[in-house]
Amino acid sequence: MTWLTPWVGAIAAAIAVPTLLILYFLKLRRRDVEVSTTLLWKKAIQDLQANAPFQRLRKNLLLLLQLLVLAAALFALAQPQFKGATTKGQRHIILIDRSASMQSLDAPSPSGAPRPVQRLEAAKKEAIDLIESLREANAFQPNIADEAMVIAFDTTAEVVANFTSDKGALKRAVESIAATDGGSMLEEAMRLAQAHAPRRVVEGQAIEGLIAGEPVTMHLWSDGAIADASRILPGVENEVVYHAVGQEVTANIGITSIRAERDFENPTRLAVYISLQSCDDRERTLDVELTIDGAVAGVKTVTLPATERAPEITPEAAEAGRAPDRPAPATGGVVFALDLPQGAVITARLRTGGDDDPRADVLRVDDRASIIVPPAKRLSVAIVTRGNLFIQAALGGLPLARLVTFTPEQFQQEIDARRSREFDVVILDSWLPRLPRGETLPPGRWLVFNAVPGGTLGLIDEGPGDSALFVDWAREHPVMRGLVLDNAVIAESRRVRIPEGNPVAVLATMSTGPSITEIITPEARAIVVPFDIAQTTWPFDVSFVVFSASAVTYLGADGSDPSTLRMLRPGGVLSDSIPLGASEPVLIEPDQRESPLVLAPDNRITFGPIRRAGLYQVRWSGNATDPGAARPLRTYAANMTDAFESDVRAHKRLVFASRTIASDQQGKVLDRRLWPWLLLAALAVLMFEWYVYNRKVYY
Repeated sequence: MTWLTPWVGAIAAAIAVPTLLILYFLKLRRRDVEVSTTLLWKKAIQDLQANAPFQRLRKNLLLLLQLLVLAAALFALAQPQFKGATTKGQRHIILIDRSASMQSLDAPSPSGAPRPVQRLEAAKKEAIDLIESLREANAFQPNIADEAMVIAFDTTAEVVANFTSDKGALKRAVESIAATDGGSMLEEAMRLAQAHAPRRVVEGQAIEGLIAGEPVTMHLWSDGAIADASRILPGVENEVVYHAVGQEVTANIGITSIRAERDFENPTRLAVYISLQSCDDRERTLDVELTIDGAVAGVKTVTLPATERAPEITPEAAEAGRAPDRPAPATGGVVFALDLPQGAVITARLRTGGDDDPRADVLRVDDRASIIVPPAKRLSVAIVTRGNLFIQAALGGLPLARLVTFTPEQFQQEIDARRSREFDVVILDSWLPRLPRGETLPPGRWLVFNAVPGGTLGLIDEGPGDSALFVDWAREHPVMRGLVLDNAVIAESRRVRIPEGNPVAVLATMSTGPSITEIITPEARAIVVPFDIAQTTWPFDVSFVVFSASAVTYLGADGSDPSTLRMLRPGGVLSDSIPLGASEPVLIEPDQRESPLVLAPDNRITFGPIRRAGLYQVRWSGNATDPGAARPLRTYAANMTDAFESDVRAHKRLVFASRTIASDQQGKVLDRRLWPWLLLAALAVLMFEWYVYNRKVYY
């Protein structure tokens, strides 16, 4: 037990207790009264004894009760409390996970109601309880107050309240945190905590509190679905208290991916692939509904097997801090085959049958996903080369409307005559057209091999590099999806650099730097492979054929209908270029709220991070429209298609890079304050004392 204000209680006791006793030692002298009989002499003598000062106290129930009331009040004034066993220091960092899985409805209700509540609400309630338990300053100990800061995180993080001892401000900050539909990443939140932590000076050198300064207690409220937990390195001096929210055994079914592909031979035939995941320990049968532009196009029934339960943790493993690997969730899927020559917005929705009981499907945001497909069209493709059999062979099997080969000189004439826009996609092999100064590429859609487009919005060529291998690639990008590049060897790479602020996305990296990039300018879009494929083993791997076909299809679809829905993830940033001549762009969010956007000089718009899943639209003024679009409008889809986040089984242990942290039991960390209970006890004794006094007086 600790005392927050012991000296206040001691001083008050030194004054109040003697005062109460003196009142019983010294009583008011009564006036002399003549009595008519000696029978009353005995009573008069007793009264005289009572009036005598400093006599021995007699047994008095009222005095005892009043002393009990006074003792309870004085102890309450000293503010006794039981200190939590896992907290140390005066500074606390409250980290609250607001990712999509924290919307799961499986946290016990604080009021004891049978219906569960959202995990985030339960986490906020516990965080507010912690804030209430923090020590406060007083006149005798002005420096005793605890300070705390509040950080909310998903794929990004933000400081909701900086270090303060103002409990009202901290509670308001916690209450303001709203759930998002993004994933959960803790690394940025840790960096923010480190940047805002107090510093101390040691021999003239400032040292950050999270690393080597005053110990900080970090309180993390999450369900443990943190994608980058294995990379987290908390400071050795700091204590991390993990508050697990949610159930280890729970039920959720979600959509983890949606994609659509047109048949190469018959582009009007469309296949929509929907992948599903279940973490329910029961076999589940559900319906998948597909809508096209809001109209129901089909419903299919799918059965997902039961997910195995995690094995029990042995005492030896628990002592060593090891947790057994959890069984993977059950997976399945469904395919819809459609005849759809026109472009359309396609939405998949799950009917889990659990609308009346949220525990049958605790997370709803992953029950819906959307995608849009462009109109069916056979592409017209041009190859500009001095001779490259690999490229021609890779494209020869595609069902293209036209495939024409040009020499660089011939195609330069096509550009000068403004006939290059007749092709949906142009492939440039070891050559770039002559361009006006500052231009990156002419208007159109380009697949570039063995060349580095420069200009104000392009790349910087830093010359040949050493031999290299592919290290990583953007597996979710339509061009890179399904590729396996581990076997490709690049004998002579090319080093490129992306200037800060340029609209360039890295699709693949090698040990020497970026290897495949995507450039988006107001009038052009390009996939760039800067090295010579003839100096690699890549053309002999099937992944090269798949890459070429995917790149041509991706660029061609975007070129024929730039209003095609862009795929986004909650937590990401919407960044795109709208046509030249457009002005006053406005973003329409899924809830129909409108937000004006800032139009950059290169006609680029940016909004984010995206917080909620759904359909976003960008509308602008002016006569500028995308080719093939009926009006100045462009649509984007944000889907929570995240298998890691849809697995909502709570983790009771967090495995960080430097340690494994088990979840604390609720209430173990909090300081238990006793003074409210002491005041209640004082009130109860006071009422009893009033009852005893009245009985003595009136009975």
